[in-house]
Amino acid sequence: MVLTNKTMLISQIEEVYSEIGEPDCKLIEPFLISEDKTLVPWLIDFTDDNQFMISSDKILTLVEPNTEFLNKYQNLLQ
Repeated sequence: MVLTNKTMLISQIEEVYSEIGEPDCKLIEPFLISEDKTLVPWLIDFTDDNQFMISSDKILTLVEPNTEFLNKYQNLLQ
C-alpha cells in the first residue's frame, strides 16, 4: 500500500467497523519498504506493537505485492 505521505508498506489489512472519522483499517504486521527495497518493521523505533489502526483516507492506493516482495514478507513472518 502507498500512504498519502508516500510511505510504502506491505501488510495484512482488515477493514473494521468504526464510527465516521475513526480509524477503519487494521494493519497487521506492517513492514516499511525502504529505498533499498528491504523490509523493516513499521515504527519499530517507537513501539513493539505489530497491529495498527489507520484511517482509510490515509491510504492512497492498495496493490497486490509482486512475488519477490510477497516472498520476503512471508519469510519475515515465519
